[in-house]
Amino acid sequence: MPSGCQERRAAVLINEQSFINEEGPVAGRPRGVDDSVILRAAAEVIGRVGPAGLTLAAVADEVGLVPGTLVQRFGSKRGLLVALARQSAHEAEAHHERLRQGRPSPLAALVALAEESMSLMDTPERFANHLAFLCMDLTDPQLREYALAIHEAQRRAILALLDEAVAEGELRVGTDTAALAGSVQALIAGTGLTWALDRQDTLPERLRRAVTALLSPHTRSKEMS
Repeated sequence: MPSGCQERRAAVLINEQSFINEEGPVAGRPRGVDDSVILRAAAEVIGRVGPAGLTLAAVADEVGLVPGTLVQRFGSKRGLLVALARQSAHEAEAHHERLRQGRPSPLAALVALAEESMSLMDTPERFANHLAFLCMDLTDPQLREYALAIHEAQRRAILALLDEAVAEGELRVGTDTAALAGSVQALIAGTGLTWALDRQDTLPERLRRAVTALLSPHTRSKEMS
């Protein structure tokens, strides 16, 4: 998933309550490996084998635990997938804010956001496997809720960067940033799918070119040339 699914995000320590599974994990268990580490490992395994091939044993092996530990923490394979989706949704806003830090301009941060949103999908095979996770999101009401939260957080981040670009003179005054934000978000998803099909260049290169081309008619340099 992209948006959804993507992910899938940088390591952070998450409050244990954020990962309590609705399906009934066991309280009072030892926590030698933080849940965020396990969930990052789950995202990596999904990238290799897809959600259908994901097993608690494969994820446990990835982080040096026994499968029973994951059963205690997440209850089941579905519980692990729900926890991964929940973490991605909870981290989305802060992750987008971090992308702006250290970037020279709002539009540079926007390109970084586009690239980072697909960072786990660096091969067509990984793209296909994460896309399969998104398909699960679309058919499972609980997973869809988290996928939608990630999607909306990305949309807000894109809109904020475009508004900032107008304020700083990178984009023309009067640019319809709300409409442009929707186009950018659709472009990110569509570029990934097109790249996975034609497999030309790298996905980051394709995303940079696509975003730059979309923004080009709205930049001040075009207006002043």
